[in-house]
Amino acid sequence: MKKIAVLTSGGDSPGMNAAIRAVVRTAVFHELDVCGVFQGFQGVVDGDFKKLHVRSVGKILGRGGTILKSARCKEFRTKEGRVRAIENLRKNEIDGLVVIGGNGTFAGAMKLQEEHSFPIIGLPGTIDNDLAGTDNTIGFDTATNTIVEAVDKIRDTADSHNRLFFVEVMGRDNGFIALRTGIATGAIAVMTPETGLDSNDLIDVLQAGQRSQKSSSIVIVAEGDKSGGAYELAKKIHNKTDLYDIRITVLGHLQRGGPPSCSDRVLASRLGVEAIEALLRGESNCMIGIVNDSLLSTPFKKAVANKIHTLEDEVRIARILSI
Repeated sequence: MKKIAVLTSGGDSPGMNAAIRAVVRTAVFHELDVCGVFQGFQGVVDGDFKKLHVRSVGKILGRGGTILKSARCKEFRTKEGRVRAIENLRKNEIDGLVVIGGNGTFAGAMKLQEEHSFPIIGLPGTIDNDLAGTDNTIGFDTATNTIVEAVDKIRDTADSHNRLFFVEVMGRDNGFIALRTGIATGAIAVMTPETGLDSNDLIDVLQAGQRSQKSSSIVIVAEGDKSGGAYELAKKIHNKTDLYDIRITVLGHLQRGGPPSCSDRVLASRLGVEAIEALLRGESNCMIGIVNDSLLSTPFKKAVANKIHTLEDEVRIARILSI
């Protein structure tokens, strides 16, 4: 192996730049040529490659977003698009590819590897933390810290006016973000697919809070909760009772931005180094993660299986501590 490429795909997450930096510098350390692919898999299809070196990734360790940009690519989802992609990789004499992203990114990588036997290693770059084979994904720690900081500020005004706040956080298919931040902020309830609470359950919880003289309440709502999100849930509560002065905050893409935390910078750096060394060992079609502080390779097919079973304990803890 003499030359590798690196790309970021899907939603951006804090720490992607730190991962790019680690990949590039480790490749140079091992005397490999390295190039960046711009706009994710779209860049592979279009042949948008640029040679990178040690100084190319200077001063990006603490930057949010991704210097390689990211994009959705409909063409890559077709067999013809993937043929163009592999032709561009081979034309540029690239021997291995590192992809940084989440479920969709790894699904695309699996297709390319299965159809063309091209060496690919994945790094878990997503704030959702829903990939199996790693305790935390790159960006999860930063995103949850951002939410906690915002909710702590919301609580100040909630306390001042005895208000009920619904705070919607990201999590289209799971409640990893909502449960972690709900516990960290002392939310009276966390509404996610895993907790199974509906609007009637929530009214019971709120009434119990009133009986115990809670002066204000924060409800964390995952965007993918069966209630339909914060606005729909607030409407249901308002229609069933007018006892609460309700306010709604949707944090949105605020959760993706900002400098990565120390934890995410170190995680991304460790994974980036291991990605190159795994390629050099001949590994492929797998994601590099960290479990119990040890580096671990997990096949893409297993990595994309949602690890929601790991949330059972957090669901239990959130219910206990919200009284």
